[in-house]
Amino acid sequence: MINLKILFEDNHIIVVQKPVNIPSQADKTGDEDMITIIKQYIKEKYQKPGEVYLGLVHRLDRPTGGVMVFAKTSKAAARLSEQVREKQMCKKYLCIVDGKMEKEKDIFTDYLLKNERTNTSKVVSQDTKNAKQAVLDYQVLKYNAITHLSVVTVNLHTGRHHQIRLQFASRGHSLYGDQKYGTRGRGKQLALWAYSLSFLHPIKKERMEFIDYPEKVGSWKILEE
Repeated sequence: MINLKILFEDNHIIVVQKPVNIPSQADKTGDEDMITIIKQYIKEKYQKPGEVYLGLVHRLDRPTGGVMVFAKTSKAAARLSEQVREKQMCKKYLCIVDGKMEKEKDIFTDYLLKNERTNTSKVVSQDTKNAKQAVLDYQVLKYNAITHLSVVTVNLHTGRHHQIRLQFASRGHSLYGDQKYGTRGRGKQLALWAYSLSFLHPIKKERMEFIDYPEKVGSWKILEE
């Protein structure tokens, strides 16, 4: 059982930090996942008998760490899921990319096609069957001329499969430690972190924002340089 870092909790939602390399929900590996971990925490803390309800309303890829919100009631789950569909939930990421970006800030728009068999995606033309539009904007925080790496903040407009990783890699700026699309840091931890999450509280309707930065270890030491 991981040491669960809770950023906020009430009767309706729980906001936590997902550590890297832990699945958001159970998968074929059978490894410990966030849903199981949080359910166990709720069951033990509140001494709940029987099955604990916990709604998954968004996901982070297994190698990505950062802020996640889970619903503790079906009503909260429905309302948060609607915010995801209506793009009212705002997700921002930190990433370390190869090279120096051509622009300090920009918008990327592409069309991506997922390959279910290989669990990868690729950039395709707009008229490709089953292609989905992917949009993000980014801003460069810093560039290290010695390592030739850039720290970038990303604001996701859409939530496509491997979107950030693929959109940067397709422009020659793959994420450091990306085993699928990368060129730098093979064997290292993927340098992608969901540092900010904002949404309307499903019951109180108040705008909430949670910020949680990665520890400045490993690749993230670049943040304090």
